[in-house]
Amino acid sequence: MPNIVPSNDPECVPHAAQLLRAGELVCYPTDTVYGIGAVATNDEAIRRLYAVKGRSPGKPLPLLVANSLEAMEIADIPPIANQLITRFWPGALTIVFNKLPTFHSAALAKQQTVALRVPDHDLVIDLIRAVRQPITGTSANRAGARAPVSAAEVGFGLGEMVALVIDGGRTPGGVESTVVDVSQGAPRIVRDGAVSRADIEECLGRPLKDDD
Repeated sequence: MPNIVPSNDPECVPHAAQLLRAGELVCYPTDTVYGIGAVATNDEAIRRLYAVKGRSPGKPLPLLVANSLEAMEIADIPPIANQLITRFWPGALTIVFNKLPTFHSAALAKQQTVALRVPDHDLVIDLIRAVRQPITGTSANRAGARAPVSAAEVGFGLGEMVALVIDGGRTPGGVESTVVDVSQGAPRIVRDGAVSRADIEECLGRPLKDDD
């Protein structure tokens, strides 16, 4: 079993941030499911994360940021996305943007887009701020397995392949984030999840396209 520490341990976030900065993998609870984190700009850590998940290196990983200002340092935010950000961040909506030319990460799998989310979870926000870098926000499971909602499930699925699991209890959401792509103009849903289509359409005042 991996090293599991409770989220209320005062040394939890500093220790997890230290591990992440050293290139290790850390699993953590969010407002949706448990995620597995690596520093987005550490290519070696990202490659190891792909191997641990058994995920195809051609599939990009979503990233978590602490606020919308950090998103602006990574991505080109079109005006229509500001409506979604204002309404659903922090929260369970991941938004796919065109990335800025200055941002590079192996997590993007050579794509010119980047999927970003601000989670509604204080511990994760504190962790991102402590690391001072975006971290990966993919679910802490092997590819094809159910997304975990407890630290025990993470430990069972990933074992000692990660350096640390933060135990924050059962996640309140239990459903992965909804993914909306705004990189090609009209917003379109590419993954259904915790935020409903109806709520997104109500926010935008228009119907959404489906992923083709």
